[in-house]
Amino acid sequence: MCPLWVPAPQHSSKYTCSELLPGTALCPAAPPQGPGGQGSGFHVHLLRPRTWHCLFTLSSVALCWGLGHCAISCRGFWGKSASPWLCGFLLFAACLGFYSNIFNLIPGWGQRRESESQEAGPVVPQRMLETRQCSDRDSHLDPCRVPKVPRMLYPNVQLLNPMRADVLVLTPWFAPIVWEGVFDSAILDAQFRNTTIGLTVFAIKKYVVFLELFLQTAEKHFMVGHRVIYYVFTDRPADVPRVPLAEGRQVVVLEVRNYARWQEVSMHRMEMISNFSQQRFLHEVDYLVCMDVDMKFCDHVGVEILSPLFGTLHPGFYGAAREAFTYERRPQSQAYIPRDEGDFYYAGGFFGGSVVEVLQLTTACHQAMVVDQANGLEAVWHDESHLNKYLLYHKPTKVLSPEYLWDEQMQQRPPFLRKLRYVAVPKNHAEIRQ
Repeated sequence: MCPLWVPAPQHSSKYTCSELLPGTALCPAAPPQGPGGQGSGFHVHLLRPRTWHCLFTLSSVALCWGLGHCAISCRGFWGKSASPWLCGFLLFAACLGFYSNIFNLIPGWGQRRESESQEAGPVVPQRMLETRQCSDRDSHLDPCRVPKVPRMLYPNVQLLNPMRADVLVLTPWFAPIVWEGVFDSAILDAQFRNTTIGLTVFAIKKYVVFLELFLQTAEKHFMVGHRVIYYVFTDRPADVPRVPLAEGRQVVVLEVRNYARWQEVSMHRMEMISNFSQQRFLHEVDYLVCMDVDMKFCDHVGVEILSPLFGTLHPGFYGAAREAFTYERRPQSQAYIPRDEGDFYYAGGFFGGSVVEVLQLTTACHQAMVVDQANGLEAVWHDESHLNKYLLYHKPTKVLSPEYLWDEQMQQRPPFLRKLRYVAVPKNHAEIRQ
């Protein structure tokens, strides 16, 4: 287990292994930096009890000597018998301090006291308990540990011959951008072999008609060979189709209410994912992938996407400047992003990460939408606008290229897209949203 650094109790930040970027550890030598470059936590170095006993003994001896000398000097005032009496009292006090220290040096005495304190129960911060539980799970979830892979044969990479020179493969904050040709599925499958992935999809009202094709193609291409739980949010549980599933995969139907407007359905997704993450996802899966249902899988979508927090580039803006992004531009909205800010424009139909990170993301977006609603505002692209605001200030640890979300009706496939993995199903938006 890696060294841990416990944040100060007065701060609300919680640091768990699943929240760290890969390769990062919170250690006493390098505490997290807060505003202004100051550490957000504290280190308290208290003197040990044995040190206090020694200091107390020395102080007692010094006090005895000083008062004894004073008593001898003032014999006339106290009388002839006062000096022996006072010296005896001070000698007793000095011995009391001395022997209280000596007891700690007796073999077994200190251990006996420590065992008694342990029987009373050590006080362990809750966040440290959570971190230890995380560290004892699969190593791919713990950035403090490197997962062991079996012996295997695969092509050797060439440092001076990059696998992709035609596209950006790394963000300025060192998050990989996932394209065909930059990863080896066999290595990754070995690293994530003990992983359970949850996939959330909303099939509310007429959108339930897309569910069968979605599940059928997911069984062919999504996380093949891994444990998967499909969480289907729907107001029509009786209409959920029965699709043959591979071993270790299951469909869980979560009945929820519908809303009159499709925009409300879209915005309430964040609230529902947040609520169910707390109720069950945290206890059932390792990673959570949140996707649109009116899509189909056309090629491999595997564990290469998994990361503490990932987003997917929107197919309509992958080559655009930030000024052209359709961010929320009204300063009154919680989703507001100024025109001189922004990294990418992320699609609301494909995001995810560890359950802890997805819980934080969906909770923050839901709370922001509640504030907007109280102020009579609705972000221009609803939950997608709030998602982009969150990912701007909480940089994703992995970014999926447009291979992972494409709409062939929107534009032609460019030559640098070697694969189309997850594509939109042709539909009449106006009819399906009624």
